[in-house]
Amino acid sequence: MHDIRSIRENPAAFDEGLSRRGLPAQAEALAALDERRRAVLTQLQAGQARRNEASKAIGAAKGKGDHAAADALMAEVATLKEAMPALEAEEKTLATELDTALAAIPNLPAADVPPGDGENDNALVHVRGEPASFAYPAREHDSIGPAIGLDFETGAAMAGARFTLLRGPVARLHRALGQFMLDTLTQQHGFEEVVPPLLVRDEAVYGTGQLPKFAEDLFRTTDGRWLIPTAEVSLTNIVAGQILAEKELPLRFAALTPCFRSEAGAAGRDTRGYIRQHQFEKVEMVAITTPEASDAEHEAMTGHAEGILSALGLPFRRMKLCTGDMGFSVARTYDLEVWLPGQTRYREISSVSTCTDFQARRMNARYRPEGEKATRFVHTLNGSGLAVGRTLVAVLENYQQDNGAVGVPPVLQPYLGGLTMLEPK
Repeated sequence: MHDIRSIRENPAAFDEGLSRRGLPAQAEALAALDERRRAVLTQLQAGQARRNEASKAIGAAKGKGDHAAADALMAEVATLKEAMPALEAEEKTLATELDTALAAIPNLPAADVPPGDGENDNALVHVRGEPASFAYPAREHDSIGPAIGLDFETGAAMAGARFTLLRGPVARLHRALGQFMLDTLTQQHGFEEVVPPLLVRDEAVYGTGQLPKFAEDLFRTTDGRWLIPTAEVSLTNIVAGQILAEKELPLRFAALTPCFRSEAGAAGRDTRGYIRQHQFEKVEMVAITTPEASDAEHEAMTGHAEGILSALGLPFRRMKLCTGDMGFSVARTYDLEVWLPGQTRYREISSVSTCTDFQARRMNARYRPEGEKATRFVHTLNGSGLAVGRTLVAVLENYQQDNGAVGVPPVLQPYLGGLTMLEPK
């Protein structure tokens, strides 16, 4: 959510930010709508003040025996009372119209975000790890996985397309990956482990920016709740409506949860395999911090995700997303893309973003700086640490053997009782 006061004071800067997003100028129209709302509010407040003043004057007039003046004042009060509901309704309508308009506008990009229209314009930051060479044609995960328990047919028969059943060895590997990621974040980087709700109300999904624009990408239950598309929703909303003390910050939360996405905007993409599912697990990182610390927090969180990939021995690269490829709520995003030898390409495995105060305004999440009475909005950040299913895919392809077996990364072997190899049936 954007601050209408800031838009009024810096219309050119706001419109320049929208232009970088490929959107038309809107500052003038928003300021005009706000001016109308404020004019009605001023009229309403003036009427309320005059009504109170006249009401007090009635008693004084009666006390002096001036019945004519008292009658005139009572008539004036009655007229003012009659006009108030219409003004209140008009102000409410204009405020709702303004809030709706502001809620539909994405966050403005940070100054260092590269311009561009889509993923081809993203900027390479660095590459880490050397892709392995194979003495045989590298296979894709969907041909490796079935022999060790990746069951596409049963999952689809049970729940439909984009659902997969994991059995036996591959299910154990999947569980080990999630636990390793969560242990790394909580034990090495100070994140607090959270088990959050998977079903949330409208307010929670609105607060992080999925509603109202992206409702079709979500699953909704019959009682009106939403299945979380990412634990970012639950974790960020921990501070919704709160005023935190500065000394409490930063707050860092991590959770391993199922995530649910309708993939409405991804029809026909990655229909094979385990890359794009309606239900998947992800370890999510969320940080709540001050504006001054948010850029450093963004770099640190991205580094945590990179550390997990490095520990798993998976080659990857970091990309800075361009203005045309960023999400709705974010000001800057780093994508980590892992090398998949079967596809001979890098694929996204983590996105780490700073949302500045955009989500905080929607959630009314604030903090009080030390020694100050006024409050400020916190900055919120989120990132995958990592997507478990996509990491599973990367392990299958990067650790594949010529006999169909899959090696277990050394850091995962303690989670699998010392097992070093997943053998095919």
